[in-house]
Amino acid sequence: MKNNILYLLLLALLISSCSTKEMEKEQPYLILLSMDGFRWDYPDSIATPNFDRMEKMGVKAESMQVSFPSKTFPNHYTLVTGLVPDHHGIVNNTFYAPKFDEVYSIGNREAVQNGKFYQGEPIWNTAEKQGMKAGSYFWVGSEADIQGMHPSYWKEYDHDFDFYQRVDSVMAWLSLEESKRPHLISWYVHEPDGVGHHYGPHSETADSTIRDLDALLGYFMKELSKHPLADKVNVIVLSDHGMGNIYKDKSILLTDYLKKEWYTYLVGGNPIYNIKAQEGFEDSIYLALEQVNGLTIYKNSEIPEALNYGTHERCLDFTIVADSSYSIMKRAPRKNYGMGGTHGYDIRNKDMNAIFYAYGPAFKQNYQQEMFKNVDVYPLMCEILNLTPAPNDGDLEEVRGMLK
Repeated sequence: MKNNILYLLLLALLISSCSTKEMEKEQPYLILLSMDGFRWDYPDSIATPNFDRMEKMGVKAESMQVSFPSKTFPNHYTLVTGLVPDHHGIVNNTFYAPKFDEVYSIGNREAVQNGKFYQGEPIWNTAEKQGMKAGSYFWVGSEADIQGMHPSYWKEYDHDFDFYQRVDSVMAWLSLEESKRPHLISWYVHEPDGVGHHYGPHSETADSTIRDLDALLGYFMKELSKHPLADKVNVIVLSDHGMGNIYKDKSILLTDYLKKEWYTYLVGGNPIYNIKAQEGFEDSIYLALEQVNGLTIYKNSEIPEALNYGTHERCLDFTIVADSSYSIMKRAPRKNYGMGGTHGYDIRNKDMNAIFYAYGPAFKQNYQQEMFKNVDVYPLMCEILNLTPAPNDGDLEEVRGMLK
């Protein structure tokens, strides 16, 4: 009898050990790359052989609709949480947080690295909580101690760090021994956003940069193809938003319409601002801006449902958004302002749409995906990685068709 019990215990331990090893062996890999400001239709008008190759190898979406506001920090954090900015709290690139009585801005390193501003659960936390190591290279939020956690590997942002060296670092992480290796890696490059702002989308300089980024993608794909884990790695390449042209004769100076004593906070950046009214001046602000050609002012309780915005306390009392191709400024613009591009407009403007490409063992080949919302990326990544997602605003069923 004792021998039978001992045999059963040993058998159970053996099965458990085999199951654990099998799970470790089959744990998927995912690399997520964002190219900031890569407008959805750039590859349609510029020769991009590596993007074209990726499309044939896997999935290309017609476009991806971003979340409002169509700004960098709100959307990068949406991509990794599946929450719209109104729900994760990064409601603009610059905002006032009433709870802390502090202003968060993307240029304030102390604020950017402070986890108290970030709500929701980024996917690297989802992975780490479920026993999967993650690495994040310059992604919004990865420098902060969100929920008291960081990914196992992360980098302090260095804008000037060479793009090709970033690829090499990602490959180095993927080459770590299994016990240390991240199975989820997110990394970021800040172009073509910069050239889009300075020269405008579809400008000669922007087109040249798109070709450079296509070459960077080719280098990344080549390096990955040489890696021993190449056939086990899933890759997603996307962007946070698009880019629209702006024009010199479509600039609105807010000081022409608002008096400083009417508001306590006017925060944001072209083309979207949030306003906190001084008590008793709500009507003054609304009436002053309601009739201004080239912008829309929303009482945050009345923002259109399609924008999913305005309920978070950080949205304050009003949101003002420029009409497409218009600019809103708090102070007189520099001499050459209005000769490039920007983003942040209503997400129903397709110029704001982003790219989405993917390939790897989880994805179908040569598959065309209809337009979908960027909140769906988080549950998609969780599905690929066999992770249980945190509460989010996405819908896996909207994108399940791209998976095998």
